[in-house]
Amino acid sequence: MSSPLRALTIDLGAVDQRGVDARGGFPFDDLASALNRPEALCWVRRGEGHLGFGEAVRFTATGADRFIEAEAWWKQLTLDAEVDDALQHPGTGPLAFGSFAFSQTSEYASRLVVPEIVVGIREGRAWATQLTADGRRPSERDLRAGVERWTSTAATAASNGAHLRVRPGRLGEQRWMGAVASGVRHIRAGELEKLVLARDVLVEDDGGIPRERVLRRLASAYRDCWVYGVDGLVGATPEMLIQVEGRTAQARVLAGTLDRRDADGAGPGYAERVLAGSPKQRHEHQIAIESLTTALEPFSEALNAHDEPFILELPNVFHLASDVKAELAEIEGHVPTPLALVNALHPTAAVCGTPTKVAGDLILELEELDRGPYAGPVGWLDGAGNGEFGIALRGGVLEGTTAARLYAGCGIVEGSLPEAELAETWAKFRPMLEALGVER
Repeated sequence: MSSPLRALTIDLGAVDQRGVDARGGFPFDDLASALNRPEALCWVRRGEGHLGFGEAVRFTATGADRFIEAEAWWKQLTLDAEVDDALQHPGTGPLAFGSFAFSQTSEYASRLVVPEIVVGIREGRAWATQLTADGRRPSERDLRAGVERWTSTAATAASNGAHLRVRPGRLGEQRWMGAVASGVRHIRAGELEKLVLARDVLVEDDGGIPRERVLRRLASAYRDCWVYGVDGLVGATPEMLIQVEGRTAQARVLAGTLDRRDADGAGPGYAERVLAGSPKQRHEHQIAIESLTTALEPFSEALNAHDEPFILELPNVFHLASDVKAELAEIEGHVPTPLALVNALHPTAAVCGTPTKVAGDLILELEELDRGPYAGPVGWLDGAGNGEFGIALRGGVLEGTTAARLYAGCGIVEGSLPEAELAETWAKFRPMLEALGVER
């Protein structure tokens, strides 16, 4: 790239209940309402976060060094950048959306995408950033016009759902349950302690799948999740791999699941009894916590995790959850970047298993699919070292305009039962199935 990246950030004012500030800034009450473009890049939780429109520049990589190569590219890009940012909040100035393959053997191209326009809301205040990489200098006039153009209401083709079909993925249900049973045998033989096995299904809609409508539905129904959209990858993850703001890093670890439908009519405290009271669920959760804290500890001056997991209540499931917080240490004079931490943390036991190498090899053998970006890191980072990368769960990959491949996985331990794990995958498919208009 011959021209440096240039970034201009402007304040759009406070967002009130009607979404309009006194100066007529950002005309929406939350970011999900501005999701009107099928190609929008998205990272939204509780109406706040970032939307990206257009594309200034992108980076792609594959293989074991994909995180390191992306970090080096981003560091050089932002080091040379010309930035006009009076706000200097996390997410202002240069910003890239990222999606990375789960496996180093995947054919999926991991990517960082720098949009032309970013619109953000943080703690009730909106801003916008224009980014150029072609020699043009951003201007406030062009930026405001771009925000109005990209966030204006666009017509969305509505499918009547008459041609919706759900087809088996690479492994049908019986073969996948056989894979689970095989995984349990490996665990009982002492080869590993935990294994995470995923499967896929294909949803087809001849009437077309409006990507922006899927994201809006997810943002509305799953407000406590991080709704993501990077190219064809879309979903709503409840699990935060790593969130960095200044020198503070945080993560949310999930392991242990109960379908809400199984809890209907069971009375108060049922989820706590079934999840927190289950040795199997507690064991699976403890493995996931230890996996993350062990990997994060070398980068930390102080590290704190919940003594007891809490119950995370989502519209489709209950999870055993724990939050981890760390104060990052300076290493060779620098605080580790979000991508440096992602490189150290991924894959955790929550999405792979333990030991990691044994589990990873067994996943390739038993799943018979390329996970692509499923269960890989997805999120954003800015030029000041801040960022958020969740784990791409409860999502899928759009294949053309009429099909979406959905993924769901389960943690397998010694006491796992194939039929129960199969039922859990359907509970985890539910957010995307509902967003696509499939009732199950």
